[in-house]
Amino acid sequence: MISFRVLSRSSRNLLQRSACAYATNATSVPEKTSLYDFHVANNGKMVDFAGYLLPVQYANLGIAASHLHTRKHASIFDVSHMLQTYVHGKDAIDCFEKLCTADIIGLPDNTGTLTVFTNADGGILDDLIVTKVRSDLLYVVSNAARKDHDKGLIQNAVDEYKKSKKDVSVEFLEPRDRALIAVQGPEAMKAVQGLANVSFDKFYFMQTMTTELAGVSDCRITRCGYTGEDGCEISIPAEKSRHVVENLLGSQLGNVELAGLGARDSLRMEAGLCLYGSDIDESTKPVESGLAWLVAKRRRAEANFPGAAAVLDQLKNGSKQRRIGIKMANGPPARHGAEIFKDGKRIGTVTSGCPSPSIGGNIAMGFVLDAYKGVGQQVELSIRNKMYSAEIAKMPFIKTNYYSDKK
Repeated sequence: MISFRVLSRSSRNLLQRSACAYATNATSVPEKTSLYDFHVANNGKMVDFAGYLLPVQYANLGIAASHLHTRKHASIFDVSHMLQTYVHGKDAIDCFEKLCTADIIGLPDNTGTLTVFTNADGGILDDLIVTKVRSDLLYVVSNAARKDHDKGLIQNAVDEYKKSKKDVSVEFLEPRDRALIAVQGPEAMKAVQGLANVSFDKFYFMQTMTTELAGVSDCRITRCGYTGEDGCEISIPAEKSRHVVENLLGSQLGNVELAGLGARDSLRMEAGLCLYGSDIDESTKPVESGLAWLVAKRRRAEANFPGAAAVLDQLKNGSKQRRIGIKMANGPPARHGAEIFKDGKRIGTVTSGCPSPSIGGNIAMGFVLDAYKGVGQQVELSIRNKMYSAEIAKMPFIKTNYYSDKK
């Protein structure tokens, strides 16, 4: 097992590099979320991530310790930098489906799905969660690093629909008005339950509701997350965000701690979840990215989303490359850009990598030529001009614990 000390340094460096990768999307002066002063008061080490000052870790818990605490108990992550959007009107669904691959019409009310925006070539413009609150109201959460892009994409679609006298409008929620926190881990919903006057027993993965929490009205809770664990994301009036977080930390029903971006990254890696800009981007399509399931059956039949011809071709005929998981036998963590070899032949590239606190050793994901995607394939990774043994591995690397009605 790699030590906490080494893990913390490695994961911290990885997240700092990720923040730098998003610099082109960041403003010259980083913005602060409504919880900034709270993070500082709790000894959070603040970094510029996608144009926002957010904690990479806290002094009382290193990154690996926060990671393991999330897997065993529960942690709170400030994700207020994400773009929250409401799309209103009786034509909202039709308008939004013109941008993505989801069957939003087929969703029950108050249920969401992961989906992707695609371009004319089938490339992924962003991954996001779209929730059908009802037939005339959508709630969307998309990536901070793509905030300006996504705003323009959605606004342009809405404007085009309005030209045809369609009933649709868009409302972008700014972090100064709405905070967003993720409460993740096996004890997460116990802690949230202690602040609520409604039961979450039949509140399942990807469902949403609005309720009162800790005396704060108009809190939207969505049972989802980015860690592979049970939990939820909570949208809160910004001026009440500290109050809700303090109440969660003081809960007697769950052992809850603050966690930062470092743990968030290693948790999502173990869960096999993509980071936009590293693992997927405009040059990658859903099928080769292991995201074919995001292209809904009805949408395949109608073939009316951007880049449908290219995506459907990959569904029918396969793709030249595939996203895969990797477990390393030894050596340092593989970083974005490390090359993958088989019998001396370059077969692919690593897109993300980090030490794994839960299983020990280093893990990564990347793309390889389709012929080499099979689990168990022995490969080598080139890291700082040295070769290290590795194996193509099944993802997710750990068992996921989403709260489903199918359990």
